[in-house]
Amino acid sequence: MPTIIAHHDVDDTEHWLASPKRDEVFGPLGITNIRTFTNPANPTQVALLADVPDLDALTALLESEGGAAAMKDDGVRPETVVLLVEA
Repeated sequence: MPTIIAHHDVDDTEHWLASPKRDEVFGPLGITNIRTFTNPANPTQVALLADVPDLDALTALLESEGGAAAMKDDGVRPETVVLLVEA
C-alpha cells in the first residue's frame, strides 16, 4: 500500500487541523494512518501523510464535486495541492 504526502495551503490552520472531513471522505476509500503537519514558519502551509490502497480512487475523489466541497469546507486552497507518492 503506497504512502502519500499531500501538501497545500489553507485559510485557517486550526480549523483544518480540527476538521472531521478527512476521516469522512478518506475513510470510505480505506485510507489509513493519516498524520497532519504544519509549517512552523508559515502555519497556513500544511501537509498530511497517509497510506492509500487505491491511488486512482484518491485522484478521482480530489477531482470530484464531493472532493471540492470537502476541500472548501476545510479551507484548502485547491490550486496549491501537491500530491507526492512514495517511490
